[in-house]
Amino acid sequence: MKVKENWRRYLPWIWPGFLLLILASFYLFPYHQRELLAYSEFKELLRQGLVDNLVISRDIIEGDLKPQAIAVLNQLRKNPVKKDVRTFRTIRLDDPDLLPLLEKKGIRYEARPEVTWLTSLLSWLIPLALFFVIWIYFLKRIGGGPPGGLTAIGKSKAKIYIENEIDITFADVAGVDEAVEELKEIIDFLKNPQKFTALGGKIPKGVLLVGPPGTGKTLLAKAVAGEARVPFLSLSGSSFVEMFVGVGAARVRDLFATAEAKAPCIIFIDEIDALGKARGVSPLAGVDEREQTLTQLLTEMDGFDTKKGVIIIAATNRPEILDPALLRPGRFDRHIVVDRPDLRGREAILKVHTRRVKLAPDVDLHVIAARTPGMVGADLANIVNEAALLAARRGKSAVTMEEFEEAIDRVIAGLEKKNRYITRKEKEIIAYHESGHALVAASVPHADPVHRVSIIPRGVAALGYTLQLPTEDRYLMTKSELLDRLTVLLGGRAAEELIFGEASTGAQNDLEKATAIARSMIMEYGMSDRLGPQSFRERQALFLPVITQESKHYSEATAREIDTEVQNIILHCYQRAQDILLKNRDRLEALAQHLLEKEILEGDDLKAFLGEKVGDF
Repeated sequence: MKVKENWRRYLPWIWPGFLLLILASFYLFPYHQRELLAYSEFKELLRQGLVDNLVISRDIIEGDLKPQAIAVLNQLRKNPVKKDVRTFRTIRLDDPDLLPLLEKKGIRYEARPEVTWLTSLLSWLIPLALFFVIWIYFLKRIGGGPPGGLTAIGKSKAKIYIENEIDITFADVAGVDEAVEELKEIIDFLKNPQKFTALGGKIPKGVLLVGPPGTGKTLLAKAVAGEARVPFLSLSGSSFVEMFVGVGAARVRDLFATAEAKAPCIIFIDEIDALGKARGVSPLAGVDEREQTLTQLLTEMDGFDTKKGVIIIAATNRPEILDPALLRPGRFDRHIVVDRPDLRGREAILKVHTRRVKLAPDVDLHVIAARTPGMVGADLANIVNEAALLAARRGKSAVTMEEFEEAIDRVIAGLEKKNRYITRKEKEIIAYHESGHALVAASVPHADPVHRVSIIPRGVAALGYTLQLPTEDRYLMTKSELLDRLTVLLGGRAAEELIFGEASTGAQNDLEKATAIARSMIMEYGMSDRLGPQSFRERQALFLPVITQESKHYSEATAREIDTEVQNIILHCYQRAQDILLKNRDRLEALAQHLLEKEILEGDDLKAFLGEKVGDF
């Protein structure tokens, strides 16, 4: 090993030295031998016209010999001249007859400027230095010098945070109390491993954080490192795989070698599904490199010892596509679900994100949390930031509830577009459409309360919206609640047909949602009296919808019955919405006309038309 290291130490000097020897050999041993003549021999050859192309300097005369010159020189000398001599040189004397003789014989000549030793040295040193710089540059590019070198491509791309650089703790994490409790055991092990090893217990090698995007998985991992005060190696699953074969496996090896050198520490692999997809499911040959990288990761996880204090934490929002070998005990032993926060969790998250925001006295974080059902930590952080930007834009000294209300509407429905030109006819259709939604929602027993009705365009395609907010977090829905939700979705189209005698394209999104709910009721929830409690659809994803080809486990006859049941449910709810609006046509028209004047209705104004089925927050 020492011999190899010494050889690499002298490698940058070998090739420049070799090149220098080659150039010196050409200079000292030219291919055509240059004959040294006495000045008298030169004058005799000059008188006979046997020299040509003279180069005259201050001390030397050089030139070419004609073939007949060899015979003349042999006559003048005792020692014969070699036959392959083509050039000559002689010492120049102070001869005033030289130039006239050259002119008389018609011999070509030229003068050469004086060359000092410094000029000669620089003529060698400048090209040699330039070559040396280029050589060192390419040597570093090929070697492991700067980032991006060919041999450095197998190095891990993990960002290493030392314990003093991580200022995130569990005080910065909210809304995921169960996940925090699970991770505190990891912190205890990193701080005091003897407590576990003394009893023969083994700490989990890997912890897999599973949850929708934006729920705080990466923040949790950093908080664990911040609480334990250990180094934190962070990288993405996609950073392992490159176009070069074997690079991913080399990076995995280098990552674990770095982790063992810095133990105790935490390795965090974000989006591990980019690396850990199930093997053998893709027909593409290009996935061999990814599978080789995954195999190396599995091998390294089997090989390292948790007693050294290295814990692997990975995060994904698609656990269903991970390779089973990655999830078995001994690798990622513990799976922690980081789910969407409930009402109390959202309020706690808002308190964390508003610690550095100057809030007005009228801001109620509980109301904001109630207005944001289903939102994750990233969404709430975005709302707080949008509200602060709006307040700064308006020149306010503190963020008020008005900015938070507008920020929520912007996140939910999109940016308000008051300058979009809409004709009077279109505005009437939108007003009756949204009034139909609101009136049906106020009439059915299981619909969420209506919070706001607006006909101001927002986002890309929303020409108006009816905002309903639940009074509490819900995790289950009954058949009657789903039917009421379907009826509310179809209330806008029913209002258009009731008032104008025909429907518009504005109900496109409502119809898509209604059809999806009705089909799920039949195919997933078994809510069909005709087909019975059966499920006809395999669940494709845990948190996110995955676009895959759906496998059918039922006959064509059953498929026709499913279509018929879906159609019956939608038609039943549509007829129900029409009946409600027909009985309350006066209220519908009054609400639509008031909406045309005000454009936005909420609070007491909305209660005057809908009664008590209006949200108070």
